[in-house]
Amino acid sequence: MSELQRFLFDGLPVRGAIVRLDDAWRELLARRAANTETGAYPAAVARLLGEMLAGAVLMHAHVKYDGTLILQIAGDGPVRLAVAQVDSSLQLRATASVTAPVAEDAPLAELVNGGGAGRCAITLDPRQRTPGQQPYQGIVALADDAGQAFADLGQGLQHYMQRSEQLPTVLVLAANQEVAAGLLVQRMPLSGEGNLGEGELPPDLDFERIATLAASLSREELLTLAPAEVLRRLFWQERLMGFAPLTGAEGPRFACTCSRERVAEMLRGLGEDEVSSIVQERGEVEVGCEYCGRQYRFDAIDAQQLFTAAGKQPPPPSRVQ
Repeated sequence: MSELQRFLFDGLPVRGAIVRLDDAWRELLARRAANTETGAYPAAVARLLGEMLAGAVLMHAHVKYDGTLILQIAGDGPVRLAVAQVDSSLQLRATASVTAPVAEDAPLAELVNGGGAGRCAITLDPRQRTPGQQPYQGIVALADDAGQAFADLGQGLQHYMQRSEQLPTVLVLAANQEVAAGLLVQRMPLSGEGNLGEGELPPDLDFERIATLAASLSREELLTLAPAEVLRRLFWQERLMGFAPLTGAEGPRFACTCSRERVAEMLRGLGEDEVSSIVQERGEVEVGCEYCGRQYRFDAIDAQQLFTAAGKQPPPPSRVQ
């Protein structure tokens, strides 16, 4: 069962979170594999998407944001766009657009960067927007300050968090076809310290010790061990204060927000002439959700009703009793 566990280090200004996605992750992959138009993700793409989901869950848990966190990666490599979304209730979904074959062990730079144009965007979209409010978005290159491409997504997101929040952070991510998991450890600002724009925090030997332990976590350990066992092995000499693990209906789980109404609105945006031409050519309009694979079909009558004002729609045919 998928799980998110938050924790603090007793007496130290250090917090952390660990996530393990298994049933939620396998459902997402199964839906993609069942889509006859796209087929299953290549192994390297699935690994990237799983790490994106785990990273998005950890970042959302860290910011405690009432809305949706959207993590997007775009570039000019075989993976032109990959998206992972997590909302306040830990409902998640993800998708990727793959335009060319990729090697099974392709690294991040080979998947996305291509000619070095890889970008990562983190968007915070509030659940209830106030008038005029726009989502917050931060965009960074998938390379360090010297222009060197990051070896993996964890390095990129860690760099982003340290630059945007100016708080030392360690982020370890891993994914395969069965599990997507991640560990985040971050130093919290002391009273009056660490606010944006005030410069870096002074060195902290306690955090450096904990960061070294966190960074020693191997990909294999993260994928095969339960969260509680990972924390016990890494921090057995530390005093951890753990919150109740979030699982089941309260934990990370796959869910899609697509609906027939949203698809209908999108078709209205295309315009009546465009929709009518598709119906004349194909007999219906078929739209598939990239996230969950659900298919929405609109025949000629459905298409006509999309552009008929509610008050002008003809009454339904009466039934003979």
